[in-house]
Amino acid sequence: MKVPLLDLKIQYQTIKNEILKVVEEIFENQSFILGPRVETLEKEIAAYCLSGYAVGVSSGSDALLVSLMAAGIGPGDIVITTPYTFFATAGSIARIGARPAFADIDPDTYNISPECLESLITRMTSEEQSRIKSVIPVHLYGQCADMDPILKIARKYNLFVIEDAAQAIGSEYKGRRAGSMGDVGCFSFFPSKNLGAFGDGGIVTTHSKDLYERLRILRAHGSQPKYHHLVIGGNFRLDALQAAVVSVKLRHLDEWTKARQRNASEYRKLFQKAGIERIIKLPKETEQRHIYNQFVIGVPERRDELHLFLKESGIGTEIYYPVPMHLQECFSYLNYQKGAFPASEYAALHTLALPVYPELSADQLAYVVEKIKAFYSEK
Repeated sequence: MKVPLLDLKIQYQTIKNEILKVVEEIFENQSFILGPRVETLEKEIAAYCLSGYAVGVSSGSDALLVSLMAAGIGPGDIVITTPYTFFATAGSIARIGARPAFADIDPDTYNISPECLESLITRMTSEEQSRIKSVIPVHLYGQCADMDPILKIARKYNLFVIEDAAQAIGSEYKGRRAGSMGDVGCFSFFPSKNLGAFGDGGIVTTHSKDLYERLRILRAHGSQPKYHHLVIGGNFRLDALQAAVVSVKLRHLDEWTKARQRNASEYRKLFQKAGIERIIKLPKETEQRHIYNQFVIGVPERRDELHLFLKESGIGTEIYYPVPMHLQECFSYLNYQKGAFPASEYAALHTLALPVYPELSADQLAYVVEKIKAFYSEK
């Protein structure tokens, strides 16, 4: 049996007619960059995320970059985030000339630890504290970070809060949606996301009209009006084709989320029935609405061997993420050493993502667990 990590072809067949209709309309009117399609999506996403405004941009990475720019962050500034995340989080900080600083994760949720965040700040000198301008909590794998204490710390030190919600559209924390709690929220429409485009795309949400206007200006080279440049921005525009595709998919997102949650629940039952729930650490749900962008298990022993065994059994899995940010070669100038963030380093060596996409069959889910049990039954 084949169980890919993700199969977007199945999803496409269910919405093919809707997609082809909107794509043909765009081809007919030949309006490709920004325009009504993007404006419509911005309103839809703002409403879905319970936020005041949204600004469509070219990718999730650019959503982070333009948000940092809108906050006025640059050389000499410090931005705190987690070392256990996709590269864009820390990479965007470095690209604007600021210095990334890392706080370790909670070992159960893999999200940034509020205790480690505060500890990091209090250990800094007063001069370093004066240079901290922002914190970027990441809602990893589809579950929100523990935002109340993070927001409290941010208020205490006057920090701009950027929610990296690339993997978390629709997830909730105490009744609040991802992207609605900080100063801005950053989302990705990369095709493999729960809400994916047919290429790159992203969006930034905010409650601030002032930030909304700044983001709109910055995404188009800082131009306002056209050919008059108030600031230096970038080419961060979302194209109409991607916006139209995402709008179609958004109508199905809650249905797909429920299916992912059902699959996650079924995994739990199957692992318990197989008697290996003590060998495998299952994802911990701490918040109200985990959307399961990934279903990531903890694998205390022989993770890489299991990864290869499942591949040979026709099961797609992935390691998110094998090297924490502080150990990446490009960040060697930050002078972090191995052992600096033990929870992140342990997660990098002992986690594995299993297939959880909505269209998985009961037989496929059972096959995945059956093969994992078989692996650990071998002597």
